[in-house]
Amino acid sequence: MRVLAGIVGALLLGGILRDAFETIVLPRRVTRHFRLTRLFYLATWWPWSKLAGRCPRKQRELFLAYFGPLSLIVLLGVWALGLITGFGLLQYAAGSQISAPEGASTSFWTDLYLSGTSFFTIGLGDVVPRTAWARALVASEGGVGFGFLAVVIGYLPVVYQAFSRREVSISLLDARAGSPPTAGELLRRHGRDGGREALQHLLADWERWGADLMESHLSYAVLCYFRSQHSNQSWLAALTAVLDTSALVIAGVEGIPKEQAMLTFAIARHAVVDLAQIFVRQPREPETDRLPAAELGRLRASLAVAGLHLSHTPEAELRLRELRRLYEPFVHSLGRFLLIELPPWIPTGKLADNWQTTAWKSSASLPEAQAAVEFEHKDHF
Repeated sequence: MRVLAGIVGALLLGGILRDAFETIVLPRRVTRHFRLTRLFYLATWWPWSKLAGRCPRKQRELFLAYFGPLSLIVLLGVWALGLITGFGLLQYAAGSQISAPEGASTSFWTDLYLSGTSFFTIGLGDVVPRTAWARALVASEGGVGFGFLAVVIGYLPVVYQAFSRREVSISLLDARAGSPPTAGELLRRHGRDGGREALQHLLADWERWGADLMESHLSYAVLCYFRSQHSNQSWLAALTAVLDTSALVIAGVEGIPKEQAMLTFAIARHAVVDLAQIFVRQPREPETDRLPAAELGRLRASLAVAGLHLSHTPEAELRLRELRRLYEPFVHSLGRFLLIELPPWIPTGKLADNWQTTAWKSSASLPEAQAAVEFEHKDHF
């Protein structure tokens, strides 16, 4: 029995330390499917997402927003509990060579108690090791516990810094592409008065954003569960809107060079495919076409009003369909899994940007104050 406990304890320690190293320290994607962290998220995200589906629409996004940070804290707790249990099993396998307070009997629970006080470096001294092997285990666990807490303290700021970098660009997209962002609105707002040059700079910024998203979210996949500040914004919706925009420019928008759009499309598509692999999401075609012929015609008309001409040749339409097939199945699959709505290609009706809205709708002075700063995007760019 004690031999089996020792084997289980050693396997538990090795598995958790390897899993924590791969999740926190190793700066690359791990392709091995059987991982404790992956099993943890599979076991927790499925019931959480099912419960979210029963929530009213307004409360659903808030409920989903809790999962990312909360799951991170719980995962750290699971690791700590597993390490304490593993060292406790090793102490038990060694014969519980420890001294308890006078009159108290020793058992596995005493070993577990000693393991817990050693891991968190409390050192109460009421239960102490008696043999060299038991002392070595206590010293080793104290070092592992100290190192674990140090890594966790350094891990959390890195995760939140990556989240902040991601959200800054998404917030900046609000006034440039609408809320939620759409390719049609992004192009329309950059149709005149130097907007085409500004669009090139914007696509270059999003090329770098896509690379940063891929590197940070592959290393720290929990960030994919972190939701944006506003319910009509998300990293996947922003990424999809940029891919849609790049695809339109590559297919043929008169007066806008294709080179930067091709570079942005390449890195954005790379990011979405690799992230789909992280969650083992097979590409799935959308149930309904995101850009049917009627919607494409409305998009062309909207761009024409802004001074942009979208090529109408069969070659251009074929090119656009080919480009869409390269990424739409992946973003659709990720959206279904993460419960993130994908943006349309063109706004459905007139929607206010997030910067134009306020929670204090009853204030009489707000319409006048808003009118003083409101502008038409076609005149701004």
